[in-house]
Amino acid sequence: MNDGVLLESLVRRLVSRPDAVTVQARYEDNTTYFLVTTAPEDVGKVIGKKGRTADALRHVFMAVAAQENRRVFLDILNPNEG
Repeated sequence: MNDGVLLESLVRRLVSRPDAVTVQARYEDNTTYFLVTTAPEDVGKVIGKKGRTADALRHVFMAVAAQENRRVFLDILNPNEG
């Protein structure tokens, strides 16, 4: 299972509308950029209180990537911010 599929699976379990979750991955050299999109009402569930859920997701993927000498960036798109 690649990182993008795993991330999407984890995020789908956090939200009310799992069908609206998408994860886009962009790979450059040894860096992976993930962009997570959810339904507008689910953004807060993925970010969590004070960003703790998003930080936990970032830490998991950063730990996996560090073993392979890669870097990972995870952004959560907020559709309410235009």
